[in-house]
Amino acid sequence: MNAAISTIPSRRTGGPSLEALVAALGPAVVAPIAPLAPLLAAGAAAPARVELHDVRDPLPDLPGAILLVPSAGRTAEIAALATAAGARGAAGIVLKCGAEELPELAGLARSSGVPLLRLADALGWRAADALISTWLESRGPGGAERPPRGAGALFALADELAACFGGSVAVEDLDRRVIAYSALPGQLIDAVRMEGILARAVPDSPANDDQYRTVLRASGPVRFPPVDGEEARIAQAIRSGSLPLGTIWIVDPSADAPLARAQRERLAAAAGVAAARLLEELRAGGPAERQREERLRSLLDGTAVAGSELAELGLAEDRGAELLVFDAAPGAAEAELAQLRGAVQRQLALHHPEVAATVRAGRVHALLSADPRLEDRLAALLPLLDRLLAPGVRVAVPGVARRPGDVAALAELGGRILRVAPRGGAQGAPRILTAASTRPRLVLDGVAALFAEHAELRDPAVERLLAEDPALAGTIASWCANLGNIARTARELGVHENTVRYRMRQAGERHGVALRDADGLLTTWLQLRAAEEGRSRR
Repeated sequence: MNAAISTIPSRRTGGPSLEALVAALGPAVVAPIAPLAPLLAAGAAAPARVELHDVRDPLPDLPGAILLVPSAGRTAEIAALATAAGARGAAGIVLKCGAEELPELAGLARSSGVPLLRLADALGWRAADALISTWLESRGPGGAERPPRGAGALFALADELAACFGGSVAVEDLDRRVIAYSALPGQLIDAVRMEGILARAVPDSPANDDQYRTVLRASGPVRFPPVDGEEARIAQAIRSGSLPLGTIWIVDPSADAPLARAQRERLAAAAGVAAARLLEELRAGGPAERQREERLRSLLDGTAVAGSELAELGLAEDRGAELLVFDAAPGAAEAELAQLRGAVQRQLALHHPEVAATVRAGRVHALLSADPRLEDRLAALLPLLDRLLAPGVRVAVPGVARRPGDVAALAELGGRILRVAPRGGAQGAPRILTAASTRPRLVLDGVAALFAEHAELRDPAVERLLAEDPALAGTIASWCANLGNIARTARELGVHENTVRYRMRQAGERHGVALRDADGLLTTWLQLRAAEEGRSRR
């Protein structure tokens, strides 16, 4: 037994146990790599929370934390992590491994004193985070289980909250649909709540967006005063880990009295049970997952943006949301795009559980919290996508959205970046593309659009030159590209320097092309380059 482990105080009395967690979730989620009983008997900490950890990051104090380690690599690396995590009070480490690694890892668990759990291969890290967090949150004092899951349980839960608070209760999903409500005789209810129950949807209100944004950002219950004939409200976010799933709303008959501790605990417990129900839908690709995709699609289209979408997706506006646009090989089939979306979602969720992804306009769009290490993560992701799909997937990183309304503009810019950048067939062509790395091509693309839309911007002399003497037009373009250097232009074209000089005179004397003043030279060069770019993309 590692000496550092033996000094950790046991937290197994009165709380949820690791054995109960493993038994409840089952081998379809996690399984112990070595028997748990000896480790727990020796004083390993009881589970209290979940932490996603990168092995390259320093370890903080971790009392009762279950570490999810998607980046676990060599056994020596895991050994060092287990020793350090045990010394800081971790309750266990979850990792993925092959069957051939199990004997060595089992010995490591016994020597370090830290339980190691194997995550099922078919399960993503986001789902693991949410499932374990929800199970821990669903345990009451002494480790007792809170009310059962299921749609019927949500109605029973709403009745229980109504009895506790005295007012009508509604459980809503992120689409603000009422998925459960209380029906206790004598509960306080107002016309707005009655309308919401009858319509199974929240009535529109100018205050709705700000209220939902406030609730989804808060770590506990939020109280709202009476307004416009509507009774006071208490609201609580439903989330699993950092992932928002819905909200609970209670008509508040005691708006002037502070919330009692028992009421806060009851509301937090109810949110945990509701999270379990909505999470099951999310895992099954049900309404909760579809809602997240719909949120993202509305942001990408820029239509019906309410202003609370980033908060509803679990993205903090102060940190910013980064948009990624993945581009598969030309002509990718719908099934291939769906496979690309699934791979992107699963892999990015290892570090960003809040990521939302969807297929739109033949490309996969993903939205996640801004990350200073994003380029490194994408560099590691692209080879994996090459193995899973056909090689050559590119990704545009157009920027960071601070408000929901910014996402549509970023999507448009991402599409332009991918359109103007050379494909992977070009030698050394980059696959992670930004506005900075493609700026000259973006400028030319914008100029070409201006020339196409506004005939008065096009010089008729240059148009005639392009139509009547393309070889001479190519000479001028090469001369401009070589910054007026006759010798380099001649070498590039494979002609004598005097030939270049003669052609340049012909451009001015015969065709009237302006090459002698800076402004004329600039506009001629832009028109030639725009025409060249247009031909190259046909």
